[in-house]
Amino acid sequence: MQQRHYLKWASPRGTAASALALMLCTPLAWAGEETSALAMPQAVSDTPFASEREAVVWRREELKDIESLVRQLRFDLINNQDLEAAMPRLLELQERASADRLLPAFIEGTHGSGSEARASIWEEWGEFAAGFSDLEDKIANLIDVAEQEDTRNTARALSEVARAVRAAIVPTATTKRSGRHWGSA
Repeated sequence: MQQRHYLKWASPRGTAASALALMLCTPLAWAGEETSALAMPQAVSDTPFASEREAVVWRREELKDIESLVRQLRFDLINNQDLEAAMPRLLELQERASADRLLPAFIEGTHGSGSEARASIWEEWGEFAAGFSDLEDKIANLIDVAEQEDTRNTARALSEVARAVRAAIVPTATTKRSGRHWGSA
């Protein structure tokens, strides 16, 4: 009897979105091996890119696109309060902002001319890579909170994601204020 009550309360949109998110994440867990994507790529041959230049251009554009996606989500989730319209973007953000996808574009030494990346990224790789893992956690939390359709908590979670995305972009550029990665003091 209790199970029927739960099913009556379950939102078809939320259930479908949760199932889709689970399907996207499950193959990584089934692989049974630790991901090596958090390891610093030493050379172009360690990445899917044809050249260092291609990696630099791709990561710069990808981070800008992710930032734009977060702004679109603010419009969908906060201004319009439309989870159904936001769900495809939430799932896209989850896919595009993953450490496995972004970190290979940070090939060791790809700073300098044409790149906004600072050399210290590679000197402090562990901290830098951990920031992307933190971003993944914040995005997962945003999806969970958004599915509850609580605008106040969704706005908070979205702000945390926006700060984490901004922190991913800022460490690639020299900042006068902190000089550290991921907005740490």
